[in-house]
Amino acid sequence: MSVQSGPRNQIKKPARQQCRRAFGVLTTMSAGVPRSRSRDRQKKPVKNAQICRFAAVIPSPGMFRAEPCCYSLPFPQETPAIVGPAGARPPFRNDIDSVSGPPMQRFNLGTTDLAVSSAVLGLMRIADLSDAAIRQLFSKAQDVGINVFDHADIYGGEAHECERRFGAALRLTASERGSIVIQSKCGIRPGFFDFSEDHILQAVDRSLAALKTDYLDLLLLHRPDTLVEPEEVARAFDRLHAAGKVRHFGVSNHTPRQIDLLKTAVDQPLVANQIQLSIAHAPSVAFGLAANMAGLEQSIDRDGEVIAYSRINRMTLQAWSPFQQGFFGGVFVGDEKNFPELNRVLIELSSKYGLSPSAIAYAWIARHPAKIQVVLGTTSAERLGDIAPGADITLSREDWYHLFRAAGHVLP
Repeated sequence: MSVQSGPRNQIKKPARQQCRRAFGVLTTMSAGVPRSRSRDRQKKPVKNAQICRFAAVIPSPGMFRAEPCCYSLPFPQETPAIVGPAGARPPFRNDIDSVSGPPMQRFNLGTTDLAVSSAVLGLMRIADLSDAAIRQLFSKAQDVGINVFDHADIYGGEAHECERRFGAALRLTASERGSIVIQSKCGIRPGFFDFSEDHILQAVDRSLAALKTDYLDLLLLHRPDTLVEPEEVARAFDRLHAAGKVRHFGVSNHTPRQIDLLKTAVDQPLVANQIQLSIAHAPSVAFGLAANMAGLEQSIDRDGEVIAYSRINRMTLQAWSPFQQGFFGGVFVGDEKNFPELNRVLIELSSKYGLSPSAIAYAWIARHPAKIQVVLGTTSAERLGDIAPGADITLSREDWYHLFRAAGHVLP
């Protein structure tokens, strides 16, 4: 596609596309790149441009078989990833600018100098993929500009299973490891949460062994532990940082006051918070637009204004389930029965910007000035290439609010 360098990133006349088959994945090539790309790359072709698709990403069954909590919900299966020739290993990218793939928007993680991509590849569902499929997904992620890879110790049914599959399939060299950002989460155990010092230390050691790496770039405390002792967390974080096992720390699904409680003892900067956010599940956004409106459910503050807090304290937010409605209530993209108006507007803007509806849904989150990363949990390399271009456009204010209202939120 071709994007203007002027206001609103409006699409010019669509470029002629040429389809080709490469490593089992249908890709397209088009002339022109978004204005966010560097001047010296403007005339180079862009590989893996999006193919408009309406399929939704839905987590697979048995993902959290061991956890008798909210994570034990049964999920329908997503279309399997396309894999390349048996035993083939796609080339890794040590430098995102060393090949002709699109340089996805990047910014610093929180208060650190660590440059992270707008999109994060969530690896919650790779346990049943072949080594070749994992390598292809990883290679595709790098190809579209993703450099952050998200894990958790509970992903995969058995503890550390997805981390183990990732480490075994990729066999990263030191230079390959140094070119990416690996983050993991800990604190959820079967039937309870645990932020004790011993558990945090053990979980990290097991994650490192499974991932076949010496360090994590970012460790997140997964779900808030009501029985947390901030002093224990502080000791664990200090020991992990001093040993070089974890470089940066953050939280997941935490409110501002829960973060402040940790800060009473934790000296390590908390630089990230992973929260659930999508157009259809946006209490963190919608509340502020309907504040002080008695009788309107949207006016209820459910998370302590976590977005405003994160901007004030320079914490990077990461949005998980960016295409889900409610709490694992299903995917809204393509769900015209429950979200007819939202899907109508997604299709309308898909045509306007030259992207898929899912990429537009991504762009809605990325448009927020908080610079929110978007966690993409697909296991399909083709679909990843379809969604990722949403990082490189800027929705107009009018279009952003149009989507907000189409999702059923009230704009007073």
